[in-house]
Amino acid sequence: MTSENSEEIISTAHAMADAARLAILPFFRSDGLLADNKATAGFDPVTEGDRAGERAMRAVLAAHRPQDAILGEEFGHQPGTSGLTWVLDPVDGTRGFLSGTPTWGVLIAVSDASGPLFGIIDQPYIGERFEGGLGRAWMTGPMGAGPLNVRGDRALNEAILFTTFPEIGDTVERDGFGAVADLVRLTRYGVDCYAYALLAAGQIDLVIEAGLNAYDVQAPIAVIEAAGGIVTDWRGRPVHDGGRVLAAAGAAQHAAALEILSSV
Repeated sequence: MTSENSEEIISTAHAMADAARLAILPFFRSDGLLADNKATAGFDPVTEGDRAGERAMRAVLAAHRPQDAILGEEFGHQPGTSGLTWVLDPVDGTRGFLSGTPTWGVLIAVSDASGPLFGIIDQPYIGERFEGGLGRAWMTGPMGAGPLNVRGDRALNEAILFTTFPEIGDTVERDGFGAVADLVRLTRYGVDCYAYALLAAGQIDLVIEAGLNAYDVQAPIAVIEAAGGIVTDWRGRPVHDGGRVLAAAGAAQHAAALEILSSV
């Protein structure tokens, strides 16, 4: 990919994130925000904020890169001819969005057959944006801007671990997560994609999740790998299509967690 093409992709991704911010924020903490349940069992909410965000991003792509394919959580797959696919989750963490917590985010990734090339994790309410890939590993926010760097190797008993739900995955997956959680210094829950941003920013060591989709994980993969981290499945394989995810801030944490999770 030429530098010109890379810059066009990066600028398009930022235009999408800007558009999503404007579309979604009017719904956050608004009176009467309603959610439909997409799940036949349990609760998998979607709001008009989710839909508005994805529509806004698709409109940017229609104007600037109509040749690219799109995979979005809310409106599915749209084929393209360029070999590139934009993978979009307009509100990752809709439960948090409904609850008024500023831990949800807009996920944008662009990928080819080899996997994610560039990604953005954007938190519109806080005003933080994390980007990685195509030679970039950078964040901007209210406190300024700076490079993204994971914290590097440290022992499992010094590690901070995140996941979204205490009841991660099925019973077997929960036991695997629990075996890692028993060995770390601190375990925290419930910040959705923001946990991956914290890992890329050097704040935490591990994120372990199960049951993810491609649109949940491709942007975090791009951002974390650009910052020097590792993202695989629980067997150490690529996890571009989702499933069981292990993200680590260093090879030591990854290897220690993988030794436990690979038996699940």
